[in-house]
Amino acid sequence: MEFPNVTLLITHYNRSQSLEQLLTTINALQLSFGDIVVSDDGSAAKHARALTALEKKFGFRLITTPVNKGLGHNLNKGQDAVRTPYTLYVQEDFIPHEAFGPILEKSLSIMEKRSDLDIVRYYAYLPFPYLKPFDENFGEMFVPLSGIHYTKIYAYSDHPHLRRSDFLTKFGRYAEGLKGDRTEYKMCISFIQCGGKGLFYRDFKRLFTQANSISEPSTMHRVAWRQSKNLLISVVRDFYRQIKYNLDILFMRP
Repeated sequence: MEFPNVTLLITHYNRSQSLEQLLTTINALQLSFGDIVVSDDGSAAKHARALTALEKKFGFRLITTPVNKGLGHNLNKGQDAVRTPYTLYVQEDFIPHEAFGPILEKSLSIMEKRSDLDIVRYYAYLPFPYLKPFDENFGEMFVPLSGIHYTKIYAYSDHPHLRRSDFLTKFGRYAEGLKGDRTEYKMCISFIQCGGKGLFYRDFKRLFTQANSISEPSTMHRVAWRQSKNLLISVVRDFYRQIKYNLDILFMRP
């Protein structure tokens, strides 16, 4: 399947084996894009050498930086390099399944007809809490300010998604100099504040697998209390998030 108006944008940091697995799978699924951009965040020497070899093997454009500058900078410079109207964003540790190609084709067709849609999301850890009926595959996300599910802020997520390549113009550039989860959070808030609209694939574990191998584990490290399953901590954390997220939607600078 060919997608000449789409650039596959992959962010990478110290996970060249994962990147190779992703690109190999893309080829096996016979998915062809107008361009492939790999934005590297100053990987260690052994991965930098591997990237050079992979660039020759797969023919992508490699956008590098001499030192690690964080997720925000990596996303910004990668998106700046895109020349097509649409961007398919995938982190290097995700592997697409066979069902993905037809869904990408369908979602691209929808976005070409619906100029108000900014994003189509393909993967999540949890279902999006507020969806309007759209079709058998997708729900249309909406964000009620009074909604009690604080996961409503993830109308945007840096999990695999298709978006318009002018995304940074409408929603602002990714915050730089912050930890990755904070960078993502600020874009989530800005997406809502700026009236972002998008679709959510209902069967959100069907199209991609997140492959965190022992040899190349996740490079994202989160504060322990945010992941704790302790009942008291969970209650306090949920209350805190409900208050903070709604206040940030109202008052945080986009």
